[in-house]
Amino acid sequence: MTIRIGTNPIAWSNDDMRELGGETPLDTCLSEAREAGYEGIELGHKFPRSPDALRAALAPHGLACVSGWYSSALLERDADAELQAARPHLDLLRAMGSPVMIVAETVNAVHGELDVPLSRRPVLDGDGWDRFATRLTAFADLLLREGIRLVYHHHMGTVVQSGADIETLMARTGPSVQLLLDTGHATWGGADPAVLARRHRDRIGHVHVKDVRPDVRRQAEAEEWSFLRSVLAGVYTVPGDGCIDFVSVFRALRGYSGWVVVEAEQDPAKAHPLTYARLGYRNLQGVLAEAGLR
Repeated sequence: MTIRIGTNPIAWSNDDMRELGGETPLDTCLSEAREAGYEGIELGHKFPRSPDALRAALAPHGLACVSGWYSSALLERDADAELQAARPHLDLLRAMGSPVMIVAETVNAVHGELDVPLSRRPVLDGDGWDRFATRLTAFADLLLREGIRLVYHHHMGTVVQSGADIETLMARTGPSVQLLLDTGHATWGGADPAVLARRHRDRIGHVHVKDVRPDVRRQAEAEEWSFLRSVLAGVYTVPGDGCIDFVSVFRALRGYSGWVVVEAEQDPAKAHPLTYARLGYRNLQGVLAEAGLR
């Protein structure tokens, strides 16, 4: 598998704030994703959850099922309990031939709370990190035995948000835990995604690309906004429409094989999904070519 370009339905309908794009049919999302040029798409809340129904939804558009988000609760339960909870999602991904499971710890997370500022996100102490990293590694080991690689999604408003959090995660977990490098969350969290790409290249198993509008980010931080309020204000956009140096990121990722997913969550009433899907695809193609990956 070389680099394949996919997208996420969050540009059409948001999972954390379901009124955003709530009226948009799934078929519109799928047809426009394919029209924009994407080969695959990640799951969202409008997608069928049985293999036959999901295949029937994707097949007319020629889209692969890339993967799907899974909210873990490893701060509250062990790896065996987590596997049991994840079983329906895991079995669906396996049936669809998805290579990875996207995992993010959401116990006490605030990214889905409109009125809770990011400054109130959960932070782990030393013992908390030890427990979490041990359980996450064990969970990743269990998934790997079933043919699925765990890719950990660092995310604003969760226990793995900052550059220091990412470094701690990678240092304390075993090799079965791979990193989902998300350019937008890394940048907003204070890390350089190109540095992360160079430092952790051998353990990066999945890539999300979105850009950051620095003026919105500055205001969000100055005024103590929540994650969702920042999204509504337009903190994220597609690659090439913000401040991130994507060519440097992908030069550091030479040799990467897998999906690169445009995942730029915006208010679809303000950012027309097909327009931005096309822009993101076109800009990403240009970045990959300039970085020598196309």
